[in-house]
Amino acid sequence: MEVILLERVENLGQMGDVVKVRPGYARNFLLPQHKALRANDNNKKVFEAQRADLEARNLERKKEAEAVAKKVDGESFVIIRQSSEMGVLYGSVTTRDIADAASESGVKIERAQVRLDKPLKSLGVFPVRVKLHAEVDATISVNIARSEDEAERQARGENVLVNQEDEAAEEETADAAPEFFDEGAGDAVEDAGDSDKGDSESDDKKTD
Repeated sequence: MEVILLERVENLGQMGDVVKVRPGYARNFLLPQHKALRANDNNKKVFEAQRADLEARNLERKKEAEAVAKKVDGESFVIIRQSSEMGVLYGSVTTRDIADAASESGVKIERAQVRLDKPLKSLGVFPVRVKLHAEVDATISVNIARSEDEAERQARGENVLVNQEDEAAEEETADAAPEFFDEGAGDAVEDAGDSDKGDSESDDKKTD
């Protein structure tokens, strides 16, 4: 299916471009989101008549997005999740979770603006791209931890899993340490001392 783009669409084209796309992509995303029109003679005339207004509105939205980007870029949002000892989450963190965490912190981000290649499934701090406009991006940090304390430590650059493994190893070593103290050791030393003393006295008598 061919469509006329009403704005720049990432990896597809610029405003006014006529591009060929999959019918499902056009029907489910481009057309309902008012990002494109079907490429027919009538719509081409409609686009040309509205082009100046479309460009003006696009410029206004871009400026608004740039203002938001200045506030959002570099922000960090904490998401508390349960995980295994190896740091693998019981579940995953999705675009909806990230948008909700941002909203709870007073930052308005739409789920559709959050770009993840795949859901996040482990503890850690992850950079996440936010598409605020066709031409405006911001990058936020998503800090996934099991507690607020862990989140603070991760924010400082600590690897909470390494520290946890070290502590567990130390406890295991302490529990496994053998007891070397022998109650009879003192007596054995005493006997050895007496024996040496006896040998010394015997040598003295021979000398006399």
